[in-house]
Amino acid sequence: MRINVVTLFPEAIAPYLAASIPGRVAAAGKVQYHLVQLRDFTHDRHQTVDDYPYGGGAGMVLKPGPFFEAAATLDEESRRGPILLMSARGKRFAHADAVRWSLGDRLTILCGHYKDVDQRVAEGLATEEVSLGDFVLTGGEPAALCIIDAVVRLLPGALGDHESASSDSHYDGLLSPPSYTRPPEYAGRTVPEVLLSGNHAAIAAWRQAEAERLTRERRPDLWADYEARQA
Repeated sequence: MRINVVTLFPEAIAPYLAASIPGRVAAAGKVQYHLVQLRDFTHDRHQTVDDYPYGGGAGMVLKPGPFFEAAATLDEESRRGPILLMSARGKRFAHADAVRWSLGDRLTILCGHYKDVDQRVAEGLATEEVSLGDFVLTGGEPAALCIIDAVVRLLPGALGDHESASSDSHYDGLLSPPSYTRPPEYAGRTVPEVLLSGNHAAIAAWRQAEAERLTRERRPDLWADYEARQA
C-alpha cells in the first residue's frame, strides 16, 4: 500500500510514521509513506500558500493551485483516488472507512491549515471530505495521522493475529469490554472472578455482556444501530 500525505508540515508527521505499528508495517514492506511538501508547488519567492478569503472575514485560506499541482506529481493510481481532504465539514470518520481504505493499495490525504482550504480543492480534487469529529484542529496533520494509524493496523500481518483487531471497539459495532492483566488485585481493586475462572464460554459471555452494557450506556447511537442490525 502507498499512502501520500500533502502537507505544510511533513516534519510533524514523519516521526510518528517511523514509530510503533506504522513504522513496523513500513519496515516490513507492507506500506510506503510519501510526504509531499505543499510549499514546493508555489511560484513566488515567499512560497505563499494562502490568501485572504473572498468576501472578507477573518483567517487565511489555502490556495487551490499548490494542491492540484502536488496531486499531479503523484502516480496515476494515486490520482484516481481515494483522495481525502481533512475538513471539519467532512463526514465523520468511522471504523468502516478504515476497513474500506485498508483494502486498497493507494490512499492520499490532503491536510489543510489556517482558516480553510479553497472549496475548489474539495470539489475538483478530493473524492471525500473527512472529519474526526465535532471539533476543530489547527491543521489536518493530527487527523491524517489518526486515519493512517487506523488503516495500517488493519493491513495483513500488522498486528500479528486477526484476533487483536477483531476484539477492538467498533469492529462489530460495539465498544470493547474492559481489559485486565496482572496482578489480580491492585490498590484494593480486583479482577472479575470470571476472567480468572478458565471457563472460556463464561468469559466470552461476560465480555459480550460488558460490550453491550458499555455501548448502551456510553454510545446510544451505536447501540441503536447495533440493535437494528440484530433485529
